[in-house]
Amino acid sequence: MRQLSARYIAGETIEEALDKLRGLQARGYLGVLDILGEDVADEAEARDVLRTYQAAATAASEAGLDSYVSVKPTHLGLRISRDLCEELYAELLQHCSEIDVFARVEMEDHSTTDDTLEVFRALRARFDNVGIVLQSRLFRTPADVDALPDDCDVRMVKGIYLEPAEIAHTQPDPIRQAFIDLTETLLKNGHTVAVATHDGVMADAVLERQAAAGIAEDRTYFEVLLGVQERLWLDWKERGKCVRAYVPYGPEWRAYSQRRLRKNPEILRHLIKATLRLS
Repeated sequence: MRQLSARYIAGETIEEALDKLRGLQARGYLGVLDILGEDVADEAEARDVLRTYQAAATAASEAGLDSYVSVKPTHLGLRISRDLCEELYAELLQHCSEIDVFARVEMEDHSTTDDTLEVFRALRARFDNVGIVLQSRLFRTPADVDALPDDCDVRMVKGIYLEPAEIAHTQPDPIRQAFIDLTETLLKNGHTVAVATHDGVMADAVLERQAAAGIAEDRTYFEVLLGVQERLWLDWKERGKCVRAYVPYGPEWRAYSQRRLRKNPEILRHLIKATLRLS
């Protein structure tokens, strides 16, 4: 598992993550820092996670690296208390605003979606340096798009969690079509979209709709996973698009990988294919 994950996880320490970010920035790519972990057990652990994120944001800023931090709600205690989660995000955002760093509230499985969006709306009313994630596979997402505050930065993803057919698309084509349609709606509603994908055909469709609607090119940028389909990164960069690479790190890489494999076994197939292709 460590061998398979080595290309997709920067390492266990912030120093390793910063080295990875430096290498990426030297090649023209910006970064997204993610500390591996979720579903903390108690408030003390959630507060430790907050301090670790604050230190990571400071370290990246002091190193002159253009990277924001991306945080899972359950890593900041959402399953313990929504109020606690909001409090800790607010502390992180205040810290980040003082050093001119952006932060994103991530999205987890459907059991957390309502609370995650409530936390985000409360934070967006107080802070400008915060964004959200939406998943195209969920049937509810068009309504969530319409309910967003004005002028948000939204990472649009297909969604890694395998959700029940009663609440989500389960086949690839409807998920892709929803992604394209939702991104177009977000752009027309005045939001900025981080197009998080390694699907080149879908990305082209998004850009075509953006151009057809006369929407400024800087209202979209790409977010990609470390080590995945770098030929697409280069293509997008050469076309003048900003590309940010998602750089996860931390000592919980094994537990993180195992949880991801349990929640979506297809990940292993993709990892093996990518590894063999590189070989």
